[in-house]
Amino acid sequence: MSGVTASLTTQGLKEAIAALSRLEGFQMAELADDAGAILESSTRRRFDTKTAPDGEAWTPWSEAYDETRDHDVHSLLLDGGDLRDSMASYSNGTEAHVGSNLVYAAHHQIGGEEIGSGMPARPYLGVSDDDELDIQDLVTTRLEELMQ
Repeated sequence: MSGVTASLTTQGLKEAIAALSRLEGFQMAELADDAGAILESSTRRRFDTKTAPDGEAWTPWSEAYDETRDHDVHSLLLDGGDLRDSMASYSNGTEAHVGSNLVYAAHHQIGGEEIGSGMPARPYLGVSDDDELDIQDLVTTRLEELMQ
């Protein structure tokens, strides 16, 4: 299978997850699903903002390629929207994954130097600082709900 995925795992949180699991009503799988949904949504927004998870702007098209684009129709990594629309999240109970199964998804994420295309990487997968805050808010809210 071709494509690319980014994963958010609970590594290093084993003790915290064990403590949370003792709370009545806590569902790690539900938390992982919700975290995946947060990451999927922010990944899709990156296609509009043209920024990587670290906040860096994507490398623009080359001048020669830019001249071939109809700017009313084409946008960097958003021609028909297939790549953005292919983003999906899933979890296995302790990990959240976000990615695309499109053949060219990895090419855009990591660039084309390895295959000789010279296309620059335009990372869209990953966890931004805002994503971390959103996931922290999710966990805090879930804990507050369980403590009531």
